[in-house]
Amino acid sequence: MDEPSMTSSPTAAPGPPTPPVPLAELLAREELGLRRIAGPADADLLWVHTSEMADPYPYLLGGELLLSAGVLLTDPDHYVGRLVEAGAAALGFGVRPVHETVPAALIEACDRQGLPLLEVGPETPFTTIARAVWRLMAEARHRELRRVTRAQQALA
Repeated sequence: MDEPSMTSSPTAAPGPPTPPVPLAELLAREELGLRRIAGPADADLLWVHTSEMADPYPYLLGGELLLSAGVLLTDPDHYVGRLVEAGAAALGFGVRPVHETVPAALIEACDRQGLPLLEVGPETPFTTIARAVWRLMAEARHRELRRVTRAQQALA
């Protein structure tokens, strides 16, 4: 029996377990202190993933908010290109202790390639962001279940 490959195409990934979470909903959570500094504002998030790999492409399914502190960031243009190629929805870049600010070359690459870039302040742990996305996903799932239940009851 063939084992699934970690390098399979992002399009081969199973669908998300919940409706997508609009990036705007995450940004509206003021307690997170997230700030969109590049790219479009209309992305939909399906997952959250953290990686400090120089090329996380083989491990992305598509639709991720990828969180990184840029430990191995050497070529922002190539890095962003690989994220876009993998279908990542957005990049959250944590400042400090690795970088004092989001590198200008990364901001330019995200703008040029259309990838939303969020600045994550040092006071916001990546885990807090992941939990916020999961909470938004749970709320979306609950709304969808209520909608389906009401529709079924209307048919009864």
